[in-house]
Amino acid sequence: MKRMFNYYSDKYLASWIIKFLDLIVVFIGFIVASLLRFNFELSAIEPSRLLQQSLITCLIYLIVFSFGKTSSFIMRHTSFTDIHSIFKAVMFSLAIMMVTDIFLYEALNYTGFFLIPKSILIIQALLIMLGVSGYRLSAKYIYASFLNSSSALKSNVLIVGADVSSLMTKNTLLNSSKHAIRVIGHVDNHPKLKGKKLDGSPVFALDQVLNTAFLKNKKIDEVIISDATLKPSEKRAVIDTCLQFKIKVKEVPPHEKWVNGELTENQIKPVKIEDLLGRSEIKLDSINIQNELTGKTVLVTGGAGSIGSEIVRQALHFKPKKVIALDQGETPAYELGNSLKTLPDEISNRCEIVIADITHFRRMQQIFSKYNPDIVFHAAAYKHVPLMEGNASEAVNTNVFGTKNIADLSLRYKVDKFVMISTDKAINPTNVMGASKRSAEIYVQALNSEQTHTHFIVTRFGNVLGSNGSVIPLFQKQIEKGGPITITHKDITRYFMTISEACNLVLEAGSIGAGGEIFVFDMGESVKILDLAKKMIQLSGLQEGKDIDIEFVGLRPGEKLYEELLAVEENTLSTHHPKIMRAQIQPVVSSEVKSLMDKLHENVQRGDDEGIVSGLKELVPEFISKNSVYSRLDKKSNQAYA
Repeated sequence: MKRMFNYYSDKYLASWIIKFLDLIVVFIGFIVASLLRFNFELSAIEPSRLLQQSLITCLIYLIVFSFGKTSSFIMRHTSFTDIHSIFKAVMFSLAIMMVTDIFLYEALNYTGFFLIPKSILIIQALLIMLGVSGYRLSAKYIYASFLNSSSALKSNVLIVGADVSSLMTKNTLLNSSKHAIRVIGHVDNHPKLKGKKLDGSPVFALDQVLNTAFLKNKKIDEVIISDATLKPSEKRAVIDTCLQFKIKVKEVPPHEKWVNGELTENQIKPVKIEDLLGRSEIKLDSINIQNELTGKTVLVTGGAGSIGSEIVRQALHFKPKKVIALDQGETPAYELGNSLKTLPDEISNRCEIVIADITHFRRMQQIFSKYNPDIVFHAAAYKHVPLMEGNASEAVNTNVFGTKNIADLSLRYKVDKFVMISTDKAINPTNVMGASKRSAEIYVQALNSEQTHTHFIVTRFGNVLGSNGSVIPLFQKQIEKGGPITITHKDITRYFMTISEACNLVLEAGSIGAGGEIFVFDMGESVKILDLAKKMIQLSGLQEGKDIDIEFVGLRPGEKLYEELLAVEENTLSTHHPKIMRAQIQPVVSSEVKSLMDKLHENVQRGDDEGIVSGLKELVPEFISKNSVYSRLDKKSNQAYA
């Protein structure tokens, strides 16, 4: 019997069967209602009239239930939404028959068999509501009970949350044909819920769950976080505690992301590593951004990249006149266009995607002439440290002279604001990529000092979760392949933030910047990459050394152990936001910068990588190569200096 049940567990009853069952309830409901109406005095009931009237009510309910599609609901997944739809269908049917009854009697003075006593109709409606809802909920309960009893191996699950979402999570898990589970209880810090029961399951306080004895005594196998109001610190505490005891942790997506308002087991995913990075998102004031972008033409270079595309999406919601997403990559630009189609037309129609290379000055000039942007967000850049160490001419051509093209044209076409997206690797750079970004910073600062119309602004931040080249997607792919996870050094650390907040910061900087600033912000504590890898292995339900190995491969060319957000000679000043700071930078001498840029450009034209790196070291004196073939240039310059 269990084998048969498991075989048919993925099958659904045909809608005609459910309609037939509903009609049986309607028919029986009318018979019982009539008996109640006449106090079970059978002599007062005329059998033929009773049969005719019952068939009339069956026809009315069949028509209304068919229009309401109540038979399309899957019984074993019956929800409050389904019950509500059934209630509306019953009430509508009752209303039709009551109105018909009144019309026949009052207007036509009709007294034939079509005239059904109102009391019988009302009692029947109540019985139908109880009967139809009752047998569906019973089927759901029997299914869940039998399915769970069919397996001796049950997982003990704890649900963090004690609200409607948590109840729906519980029902989804119990109705799953994939796993047999036992819900141990719910977790909620609300004082009125402590010690109470929710749908038969006890409610525990958060501090109880974080207690070692509790987790051991209850033998918890899995924790599912369903409470969207849980504080980030509380969420991290739950996850860290669970990982300590090798308990799986999953998370329910926000209600607005449920498929057709219904939660499925496939949507309950393992928690993301972003939840364990030890920092809260920086929340910014959208009013400033709104005032800055509304009605403006916005150009985003690198607009199809991970950072640029998010800037495009966020900017579109502030009602700009037009957003130009410029990128040289055909495939990512195509993907961006497809993703924007999911937005309402009044939003997506404001975006135009342009394929172009920022290093081609004439092409950039055509774009500026055609669109005449008010604001430029410059995100286009090469960012991979080891690759750029081996391709210095391309790194400098794009990161320095591509930036120069966009900045010069912004000045020529009187752009209001130019916001450059830089990196923490520009601080005391140890590689070509970082030095090229710092050189670009220096150039736009020089332009800002020469005039007052275009405000040149720089933003710096660390690694962005999920961006192209981020360590987390790399680790995820290595885990999926069975390992090993490769780490350059056991002590290496990095700062992290989400793509969303990084781009929100860029937009905010564009709105508050007056020109010449470099904005940096509190990114929390730096994260040890080794600890990050270990937690990612745990979150995948695997064990380090047993399922996945970790290998140390040595620092790559130009790579730092630790990243910085400010250079040695820079200090910070506060801004309107407590976590956003403005770097107090050394003044730039414009004439010297342009002379060094000209010299650097000659080396780029010749493809002389050694000459290019030497030029970068002149432009950025703090640039000291590490673990790189260019380290000898530092030695030569040091000897010459001595």
